[in-house]
Amino acid sequence: MKTKPRLLVAFAALILIITYFVPIWKIDLNAPQYPEGLGLRIWLNEIGGLKPNDLQNINGLNHYIGMKAIVPESIPELKIMPFIIAFMIFFGLFNAAIGKPVLPKIWVVTFIIIGIVGLIDFYLWGYNYGHNLDPSAPIKVPGMTYQPPLIGSKQLLNINAVSLPYTGGYIIFISIILTTIAVYYNSKLLKAEKAK
Repeated sequence: MKTKPRLLVAFAALILIITYFVPIWKIDLNAPQYPEGLGLRIWLNEIGGLKPNDLQNINGLNHYIGMKAIVPESIPELKIMPFIIAFMIFFGLFNAAIGKPVLPKIWVVTFIIIGIVGLIDFYLWGYNYGHNLDPSAPIKVPGMTYQPPLIGSKQLLNINAVSLPYTGGYIIFISIILTTIAVYYNSKLLKAEKAK
């Protein structure tokens, strides 16, 4: 690879460090009984509330409708994700250092596969929480399930749930796009060189 594309690949890898310090996803709940709203912020290694007591309040709501409590310590993905991102950072920097054109392509494809697997896993996690309800729950609505949306908004009784990527999720997307641009830019430089 040429120098500029290699630098772009290195930059794309390094910006992933930001994902350790900001949430990658958000789920916000809006309901009349909570005028300020409730929110979850999903980080690489934890789940927390938008406000200090939000996770506790959401678990309280979940109890009434029969959903399991959200216990971050029991979610294995939160233990694995920091290592996956670390691998992608070091693999990206390795690609930039070695400079073989095929390596960034492998990096992009690998990250896209990781992203797809992550979204499927997130969907299944939401499905499990929203469908496997405690039959002895205080509030039962026949035929009602409470799976939050994967992306977008969904009405759950009187609660509007909105699920979207957050800062870290956009950083991951930008990293993939920058590496794709670097691969394309490098191929253009090599073609221009051959045409001389």
